[in-house]
Amino acid sequence: MSLEQRVGQLFMVAAKATGAEPGTMEALKKYHTGNVYLSGRSKAGTGATTSVVSSLTGTVSPATTGGVPLFVATDQEGGYVQVLSGPGFSTIPTALVQAGSGAAKLRADAAVWGKELRSVGVNVNLAPVLDTVTSPEFAPSNAPIGHFQREYGYAPPAVSALGSAFADGMKDAGVAPVVKHFPGLGRVVPNTDVTSDVRDTVTTRNDPALEPFHAAIESGTQWVMVSNAFYDKIDPANIAPFSPMVMDTMLRADAGFKGIVLSDDLCSAAQLEAWSDADRALNFFSAGGTMLVCADPAAIPSMHQAVVKKAQSDPGFLAKVDAAALTVLRVKAGQ
Repeated sequence: MSLEQRVGQLFMVAAKATGAEPGTMEALKKYHTGNVYLSGRSKAGTGATTSVVSSLTGTVSPATTGGVPLFVATDQEGGYVQVLSGPGFSTIPTALVQAGSGAAKLRADAAVWGKELRSVGVNVNLAPVLDTVTSPEFAPSNAPIGHFQREYGYAPPAVSALGSAFADGMKDAGVAPVVKHFPGLGRVVPNTDVTSDVRDTVTTRNDPALEPFHAAIESGTQWVMVSNAFYDKIDPANIAPFSPMVMDTMLRADAGFKGIVLSDDLCSAAQLEAWSDADRALNFFSAGGTMLVCADPAAIPSMHQAVVKKAQSDPGFLAKVDAAALTVLRVKAGQ
């Protein structure tokens, strides 16, 4: 694979679930983007979604990805966060409601939901949420998670058991689960999507709230999404996707994670507005990230070009790019 193609494997670009726009198709064809996720909402059902996915996977060629298939992802958590619905898709309840069914039934239900995804060509689900919201009383104030009942409970053991059940059901269906949002968004108040300078002032490097993520990693989960927050007691100077402490030390060294360290959206989130598109990509990969999620296809050209340019002139950065590309390809080979 050329350097441009290797760099392309490190991006996951948004495609509208109702049909990809020209910018997405350009990212896939011209900038060798190796991964895509269905965004927004579609109520069109499995037939229409299969057609949308086929239009995306049809871009794979020796010239684009070197013939390597795409990871095709979406957010199918349930409740307020369910991208795909309509004929052929179940209506999935919120995580808090899912938790009430118990681990065994939840695993079986998640396998059904996963098979629906797999049937339309989706092979990665950007779920489950493993953030531990501190209490039912705090939950309504926790804008990203508790406000939408995205939590599986209020104590790490419950979140571990139930989040792992959802993840295992997805694996049973041949869909890779993505656990998120490491090292946790259960203690913040604002949402990083719409607010800047979101900080967690409590979580530590060895926090009990990390247990659900460690359990998922130990059970073989190959994807971990990193939150966009600052963590004042871990690395107050860097948001998590720019933090070697979060991604290299805590995920790789402490947790022994060898899979894909995935960003949350680095292109449209308000938390990122202080950085240029190019710097967002360079900071993320320099700090140890593997794959960058981008909700705005228009940002892909400048990000891709910046990473290629730096890799051509900086051997240390090139080594990080190549290691990340190898990780993506290894996970693809095992899918």
